[in-house]
Amino acid sequence: MLGILAAAMGGLFAWWSAPFVAGRINPPDNPARLVLAPDWRVAGFGLLLSMGVVLLFGLPPALHASAVKPASALRGAEDPHSRRRLMHALIAAQVTFCFVVLFVAGLFVVTFGRLANQPTGFSAERLVNLETLSPRMQPMALWDQVTEHLRAVPGVETVALAGWPLLSGVGWNGVISIGGAQPTADLAYFLNVSPGWADAMKIPLIEGRDFRTTDTYPGVAIVNQAFARRYFDWADLIGRLFEKVEGDGKRTRFQIVGLLRDARYRNMREPITPTAYVPIYSIGAEGTPQSRSSATFIVRTASANPLALASILCREVPRARPEFRVSNIRTQAELVRAQTVRERLLAMLGLFFAVVALLLAAVGLYGVLDYSVLQRRREIGIRMAIGAPAASIARLVTVDIFAMVIAGALAGVALGMASVRYIEALLYQVKPTDLGMLALPAFTILAAASLAALPAVLHAVRIDPVAMLRAE
Repeated sequence: MLGILAAAMGGLFAWWSAPFVAGRINPPDNPARLVLAPDWRVAGFGLLLSMGVVLLFGLPPALHASAVKPASALRGAEDPHSRRRLMHALIAAQVTFCFVVLFVAGLFVVTFGRLANQPTGFSAERLVNLETLSPRMQPMALWDQVTEHLRAVPGVETVALAGWPLLSGVGWNGVISIGGAQPTADLAYFLNVSPGWADAMKIPLIEGRDFRTTDTYPGVAIVNQAFARRYFDWADLIGRLFEKVEGDGKRTRFQIVGLLRDARYRNMREPITPTAYVPIYSIGAEGTPQSRSSATFIVRTASANPLALASILCREVPRARPEFRVSNIRTQAELVRAQTVRERLLAMLGLFFAVVALLLAAVGLYGVLDYSVLQRRREIGIRMAIGAPAASIARLVTVDIFAMVIAGALAGVALGMASVRYIEALLYQVKPTDLGMLALPAFTILAAASLAALPAVLHAVRIDPVAMLRAE
């Protein structure tokens, strides 16, 4: 009966908690909905699982009780110590499981916190990216015409053009040669941008100048600090030359005209890569201007919610040039948040299950301690009758249980360390051997055990020895 009731309560709790957890990881500007339609198969599976657990853990005590001999029980021949040892072992196992869950949850929470707080190098607030396509290659003059039209839309502060947004997962890279030498083994990344792109992204220009409308690809480049550090060691950067070496050996030469602060290019996990920003205007081998069929308008708005202008901007792009259409709209903040969706989910689920495991461990400890006091009430009454102080009674009730809690925590440390290798790829800038990662679950479990022990200790020290001895 208790199993069926608990299964029903668990079903109601899952019906509430699953959308609640999903709601915590949703971005506010692109919410998802978790649909939990009634399903008899899921309900049946949960009920069968609950009944299986009840039978698995209820049958051994029932068989043990059915094998008790009445005469031996009346003589007090039953050994309570063996049952106490079994309960203590189960408590240690429960604490071990709880410690592992808390330990792994702590690793996921710290991973999410450190990854989410990584500096991006640009300002994502009030930025919206209009990824735009055309069925045919269009000259850059038409792209500039759309750019100027968007700048005139009320609520728009500035507009720039780029090949794709930062942190969108798209990349273009190549190997670099300095002074005609052999190309380096590591890769540098490239991005086509228009004049004013760095200002729209709020990436400070440290040295040199921005692109001009007369600058074309190939020809000039603006590099980031990682590029300057890797290839030039910061020495006399402006005016220096480098070459991008293609797979067929063809070399494209660039002159550095500016230095930008580091900004993340592809994702948040990898170190900031050497990056060269090159003009979006390009010249072909024949000296003729090149056209494009796709690009992204980077729009910084005056409103704190850039999506408020999304529908207007979508209409204004084809209104400026019917050949263009917006294929996707994403805020830059959304792209930044998308970098940590997995980590946010793991952190939320880890915290959720850590709280559940801690609650179950506390309930188990309370049940064992309360039952232990009930079993030993005669012994406690005798000790109190001969003058045992309350502190001695509290120590008598809790010392064995807390020893099992410590043993379970130590076993949890070993098991947690062994489990790290299976989740190591999901972690970021956190080590399982950090003292804080081990101390936090240990102190949390000890605090929960202390709270769980408090009612049993109060029950024990309030036993009336006279009434107990009379009853016995």
